[in-house]
Amino acid sequence: MQRIRFRKSLSTALFTVVCILYMVPIFIVLMNSFKTNSAINTSTFAFPNADTFAGGSNYVGGMTFGEYPFLKSALYSVVITVTSAALILVCTSMAAWYISRVGSLVSRIVYYLCVFSMVVPFQMVMFTLAKTAHTLHLDTPFTIPVIYLGFGAGLAVFMFAGFVKSIPLEIEEAAAIDGCGPVKTFFLVVFPMLKPILISVGVLEIMWVWNDYLLPYLVLDRTLYKTIPIHIQYLQGSYGHVDLGAVMALITLSILPIIIFYLTCQKYIIKGVVAGAVKG
Repeated sequence: MQRIRFRKSLSTALFTVVCILYMVPIFIVLMNSFKTNSAINTSTFAFPNADTFAGGSNYVGGMTFGEYPFLKSALYSVVITVTSAALILVCTSMAAWYISRVGSLVSRIVYYLCVFSMVVPFQMVMFTLAKTAHTLHLDTPFTIPVIYLGFGAGLAVFMFAGFVKSIPLEIEEAAAIDGCGPVKTFFLVVFPMLKPILISVGVLEIMWVWNDYLLPYLVLDRTLYKTIPIHIQYLQGSYGHVDLGAVMALITLSILPIIIFYLTCQKYIIKGVVAGAVKG
């Protein structure tokens, strides 16, 4: 009994240390966002003092740097993230429900193609994708979610398909007897029951799209549209000088919404991930 308690205590201590190590980079970014540029370069890991403390000037400087407003970049990031996540959740949940319930050869092939797409590196298709996106006019914040749907479908379908298999088929049969067609059955019966996995997949997709730099950089017209990661990359002065204080400040602002959203929905994440993985 004592040996079991010792192992649990040791595991707890070990995971606590690992969590602290993971939090250290975030804390360093937050700490440096309140320091002057010279202090960031010379004493990156030191706490700000009376000489190095910059107050909120880095945040003001980052949000007012250059001719492109930061709030405009934030708005485009919100539009792209929300639209992409909503499109992925609705389309892939419907696809996973169909795949799980039909079970035909075609549906199995589609399912395995979705699984295979998760292991294809983005770098293999990024240049072809950029050319195709410009040709099809998918290079705006309002059309780029279609591209995110293609890249996010693999993981989402995999997780949704596993969760759908845990839903009793009798519930859908009862809905059909009451006169519900396939569309009504999905949206009125199945979709509300997908809440745990919807939140889990939603958190993963939102974190991915919100923090994504490469796809918007390749696809969007950067003279007209910028997301927050692209805006941060453009925080350069003359001769390539980078305002590190402003960079740290905007990085802090960019991660706050994700942290708040994750903490709000964390109780559903493990439940949804486990259900989707075990049944898949």
